[in-house]
Amino acid sequence: MSVAADMLRTYPKDLGGVDTAKLAACVEACFTCAQACTACADACLSEDMVAELVKCVRTNLDCADICETTGRVLSRHTGYDAHLTRAVLEACATACKSCGDECASHADMHEHCRTCADACRACERACRELLAALG
Repeated sequence: MSVAADMLRTYPKDLGGVDTAKLAACVEACFTCAQACTACADACLSEDMVAELVKCVRTNLDCADICETTGRVLSRHTGYDAHLTRAVLEACATACKSCGDECASHADMHEHCRTCADACRACERACRELLAALG
C-alpha cells in the first residue's frame, strides 16, 4: 500500500464516497510528475544546446509547480471545496498536457525529456480519471 493510500485509509472522517484508489493514484502521479519535471528542467539546463530548450525548461518548471500544488491540495480533506478541487485538477491536467507535448518534441534527442513526457502523460491521465470519478 502506498503512503498516499495509507493516509487516506487512516483519515478519521468520512471522505464522502470519493474513489480513494483514484485519489491516491492521482496524488502519487502529481508528486512523481513534479519530481520528473524538476529533474528534466535541470537536465535541460545541463545540455550543450540549452538555448533550444528554453521553452521546455519553462513548461517543466510550470508543470512541476502545478503538480506539487495539486498533490498538496488533494492531500487535504478537512473543509473540502469541490469547485476548487476540480479547478486545480483541470489546471494540472492542462499543464501536464502542455509539458508532455513539449518534452515529447525533444524525446528523440534527450532521454530525460522522454521520461518526463511519460510522467506528464500519466499525471494528466490520473487527473482526468479523478475528475471523472468526482462527477
